Amino acid sequence: MNASKPFFGLTGAWLSFWITVACSLDMMLFGYDQGVFSGVVVTQDFLEVHDLVGPTKTTTLSTVTAIYDVGCFLGAILAFTLGERLGRKKSILLGTTLMTIGTVLQASSYSLPQMFVGRIVLGMGNGVNTATAPVWQTETAQVKWRGKLVILELGLNVGGYCVVNWVNYGLSFHGGSLAWRLPIALQLFFIAGLFSTVPWLPESPRWLLAHDRDEEAIQILSCIEAKPVHDPYIETQHDEIRFSIQYERDNAVSWGDLLRRNKSDGTKTLRRLLLGAGTQAIQQFQGINIMSYYLPLVLINSVGLSNTKARLLTACNATSYFVFSCITVTMVERFGRRGLMLLSGFGQFLSFLIITILLRFAAENPVLGTASVAFFFLYHVAFGAGMLGVPWLYPTEINSLPMRTKGAAVATATNWYVSPEDEGSVP
Repeated sequence: MNASKPFFGLTGAWLSFWITVACSLDMMLFGYDQGVFSGVVVTQDFLEVHDLVGPTKTTTLSTVTAIYDVGCFLGAILAFTLGERLGRKKSILLGTTLMTIGTVLQASSYSLPQMFVGRIVLGMGNGVNTATAPVWQTETAQVKWRGKLVILELGLNVGGYCVVNWVNYGLSFHGGSLAWRLPIALQLFFIAGLFSTVPWLPESPRWLLAHDRDEEAIQILSCIEAKPVHDPYIETQHDEIRFSIQYERDNAVSWGDLLRRNKSDGTKTLRRLLLGAGTQAIQQFQGINIMSYYLPLVLINSVGLSNTKARLLTACNATSYFVFSCITVTMVERFGRRGLMLLSGFGQFLSFLIITILLRFAAENPVLGTASVAFFFLYHVAFGAGMLGVPWLYPTEINSLPMRTKGAAVATATNWYVSPEDEGSVP
């Protein structure tokens, strides 16, 4: 790192801005991945090339979709085992490299085994990145912005989902292999952005201090805060991070102690861990992946819409989902974490209840099926307003300091472990 002008001379707000851009690109890529297959699975050429045409292939199609999240689970475990050794930046670059390989394999696929491998490798890369980017963001952001930035990035995750649904809709008029190969290949746009930004941005000061690289850490803290190296505030920040690292080491709880419920010191360590992981499990069991991956199929098969109209409504729905997800940034401190999750859960319950009633009688009265579309929109509005971002933030805040890293890892792994169960239950 050039001591005179590190990070191209960027400091303070501008340096934080570019770190946020990199993390946002990572989360937008995650959202793009979530949405891209919703258009792919209703493209005739894709189904024919991979021998997935017909009702007997439904289970195989579900497996091709859900296997991505198995890769994400493996990637989250990989991040947990290797992440502390590699550091935040190298972990993200490793994940991005895996995603590049997975994208190329899928976009060039002419067989089911190749698509399976591509989905798993892509998922592994995404699992590494989604386990690392929020940590990197929080460890390089000013304290007053940490919660809001994590929620904002989850909103931009929906931005990626929104973009790919409009891409899917536009290419549905073209047909042929381009209609599914190009949307998959466009992931390389976000990947190029990550390779262009992450290498020159600062490493986490906390990770550097944990590995006794104090001089680099102080220099980075100075650049992030736009203050001189010997400023009292920088020295205080350094001492606080160093103290928290030492405290974690002195009070570390092993997995064995945790399961035997030793060394809890009355802090209810296991209960906190389960609450953090539980929010991620509940998020997945609320049906968001079915809606993300299969909404066009649901609108075609259950509501009776045409392929083109189903894609258009899915794209419009993704846009409203994105808008309301971003609004959450202004609500997260006002309503609190638990309040937002309760409001979000009630809105989703109401939406599913009305959708179920309307679709039950849609065969006799098609107008009722059409009316249900509004409540698919309402479901995404309710989910985006609370359950999208809060379960990612909650585990980092509810766990005690010595358990924060383990708590975040367990919560992330829980998310990816539950996801295939959710997705594989349909189409």
